[in-house]
Formats: sequence, C-alpha cells, structure tokens
Amino acid sequence: MLKTIVEASENFCIHQIRAPHALHDKVQMQRTLIAYIDINTLSGEKHRVYVGSDSNFMQRISKLFLEEDESSEETLIDMTLETTNLIVGSAKVIAEESGVNTYTIGTPHFEKFDQFDCQYDQIQYIKIDNDILLVAIKELD
Repeated sequence: MLKTIVEASENFCIHQIRAPHALHDKVQMQRTLIAYIDINTLSGEKHRVYVGSDSNFMQRISKLFLEEDESSEETLIDMTLETTNLIVGSAKVIAEESGVNTYTIGTPHFEKFDQFDCQYDQIQYIKIDNDILLVAIKELD
C-alpha cells in the first residue's frame, strides 16, 4: 500500500512542484508538520497514513499554490492538510486503476508541528533539494 502512496507523492513532485526529487530510506528531520488520514480497505483493514514535511517543503507548496513568499504557521498547517488530501486521494485513484488494495479515505487531520515520533510500519522520505517530505503508514487495530 505504501507503494501507491509513494507513487502519488512522486507524481505530486513531478506534476505540481515540477522539481527533481530523490527517494531516501532515512533522513534526519527536525520540526515536522504532520498530518494523517485514515483509510479503509475493501477487505476491512484500517490504516493511518502520515504525511509530514519540514516547513521549507510546505513553504515551497504554499508559494506554488498561494503565491506566498512567507506563510504563517496556520497557512503551513492548512497546506499540510491539503497536501495530505491530494497525495492520498491520488494514491486511492492509482490503487483503483491497478485493482490492488483499493480503499476509501477519511478526512485529513493535523497531528502536530514537532518531531516525527508517530508509530508506523513503513516510511519513505522524498527530498527536493534540502526540503523533505515523508509518507508513512501504520495498520490500525
């Protein structure tokens, strides 16, 4: 399932941000804007998908969508929620088209702006220059 979310994240970097990116398994992050969205597979499994970024990554998105050179923390939080919705929604479409692990999605929620210490089963980092986006997934009971 993380594979489709990573693919959607890469598509976001290519088609929205229009900048080269690289995948990494481990990256040191300081303060992280963290949002999550819960998904339910058609087979009844429940997962929580985390999307997090450093403030520079989210400021890059804010500049792109809102044309703001320096956004407030509230705006960066809103952009984190919107980015989470866009990426996981795109991954949902990718899963539907492939017929593998199709699911429904809930509403994104902001978790915190702090160290990423959330429990997860799988994680992937994406870097554009020195800006970092993370996607992680945790199966829920």
